Amino acid sequence: MSQSFLLTDRPSVGDLTTYLSRASRVEDGSVRLIAGSGVLAVYTAILYPRGLLDETPTVLGLRTFALADTGSFDAVVPSRSLLDRLARVESAGGDGPAEIGVPHEVGSVTWAGISPPRGGWHPQGSTDAVHLELAAHAGIAEIADAVPTGTGEQLVTRARAEVWGRPIDGLEHVPAGAAFAALSLGFLHADDPVNVFETGPWTRLTTKRGHVLIRRKAWSLKG
Repeated sequence: MSQSFLLTDRPSVGDLTTYLSRASRVEDGSVRLIAGSGVLAVYTAILYPRGLLDETPTVLGLRTFALADTGSFDAVVPSRSLLDRLARVESAGGDGPAEIGVPHEVGSVTWAGISPPRGGWHPQGSTDAVHLELAAHAGIAEIADAVPTGTGEQLVTRARAEVWGRPIDGLEHVPAGAAFAALSLGFLHADDPVNVFETGPWTRLTTKRGHVLIRRKAWSLKG
């Protein structure tokens, strides 16, 4: 049976399209959709390990959208397929709620099997967006210098893991990859604070524009 979700208004279609487009420029793969109680949670993977020896941190983006229906589902679908369906709805125009069909699911998406908790988050203070922007741009420049054109995939992966896994100055348990995710997804604005939360092995950065979720490795957990 085909599945769909009903966004409350047409601007939400454009908002979701922008979010997915930004995520796809970094990782053009899959997106996880979790609907329930009138809310759609949209998870995107910005960074995640590709193998047992890959030290890249798991860094996810999250946006939530109000729904005009109360159906529930949990699906991992191709980002490109969902963007195509959103584009068709936008081109059709109209007012009011927008129904979006859920594409066929994909399997074997390793990052989607790691679910951040919805509750139990404890405040850990805040930082400012400029600090994260500087960390992200510094990391981008460092990787560009370390992996010139023609560098093998293994060396590229190693360089990215080293740079994006490095803690941000003043934020001991937040890797630079989280700053890269927040910048890439458009979550940072100079005047908005970035609130930090933790629960178990997870850290969350929250702004008015969205959330970045980081799963810390066992060796980095607080005692």
